[in-house]
Amino acid sequence: MADTQSHTPAQATPGGFGSIWKKIDKAWLASAVILAVLALVDMDQFGPTLTFAARALANTAPIILIAVLAIGYLKASGAETTIAKAFEGNEVHMIFMAALLGGLSPFCSCEVIPFIAALLAVGTPLSAVMAFWLASPLMDPAMFVVTAGALGLPFAVGKTVAAVAVGLLGGFVAMAAKRSAVFADPLREKPQVGDCCGVKKPFAGKPVWKFWAEPERRETFRRASLDNAVFLLKWLLLAYLIESLMLAYVPAEWIAGVLGGEGFMPILMGALVGAPAYLNGYAAVQLVDGLLAQGMAPGAAMSFVVAGGVTCIPAAIAVWALVKPRVFAAYVGLAMVGALCAGLAWSVAASLIA
Repeated sequence: MADTQSHTPAQATPGGFGSIWKKIDKAWLASAVILAVLALVDMDQFGPTLTFAARALANTAPIILIAVLAIGYLKASGAETTIAKAFEGNEVHMIFMAALLGGLSPFCSCEVIPFIAALLAVGTPLSAVMAFWLASPLMDPAMFVVTAGALGLPFAVGKTVAAVAVGLLGGFVAMAAKRSAVFADPLREKPQVGDCCGVKKPFAGKPVWKFWAEPERRETFRRASLDNAVFLLKWLLLAYLIESLMLAYVPAEWIAGVLGGEGFMPILMGALVGAPAYLNGYAAVQLVDGLLAQGMAPGAAMSFVVAGGVTCIPAAIAVWALVKPRVFAAYVGLAMVGALCAGLAWSVAASLIA
């Protein structure tokens, strides 16, 4: 929403720096800071790092193009409207559909906030909402393409299955305990549902798969494709820069010692490290690729991406903005349990695939 208040120079001056800081994209800034610091402290590594990132982006370009066109098509056609069908029928049906569509939907975390707020306001069971909340940040069409390109199709499929499974876990736990002190009366009195990324409201009604016949949908396709291209570029650039530095400066023995090996401990460490360290779902793919090259265990890789995806800041804000702290704590706890289960399952599956 546009700012309708008038501002004089005197009013703008005190908040000038804060206003500029808010407008600066932190991902681009982080990449610039990394390169600047590297140029100052280790110029010999500056060239190889820049070359590594450039080559990685060039190799990833076809994957980025496919992902960008896919998300543009889904948004322009209004495919997001099918998600509403997940919240029809009996509660068990809703949980299954919410987990399935949450793991496949093109919603970003910012779009989830007003969508879920409306569902909760009309009395949709928290169990179905929890299933959607847990599955939604873990996978979407664009992320599937990027994950498959970097970590292989089996890992992408495994993470998709994990997304749905974690959603089901959270949904059925919330349903079983809906009368408990944790899940009773879950909503904040005044939910904070403001738009955090300026995303336009999705098209209403049935999807229009041949969207190019309508000017407004063509414009949506153009805008969504461009926005997502920039989004992927900035996060992948940052991820490749970090990956290059990690390969150059972090001993493989250290990674293998903390996150490598067999058993439960590497999987637990992957979840514990992933939850606070996660930058972005797309950036994490490349970081995990580098960690695997350094000796990270497959199960730890899966627990890392699941725990980090559900608890990353945008996804967590979407939950925190609408529900009371005890429900938010349950959300985080379910995410960690789901991440550990996903890590254990993938550890077994990876050994069978190998």
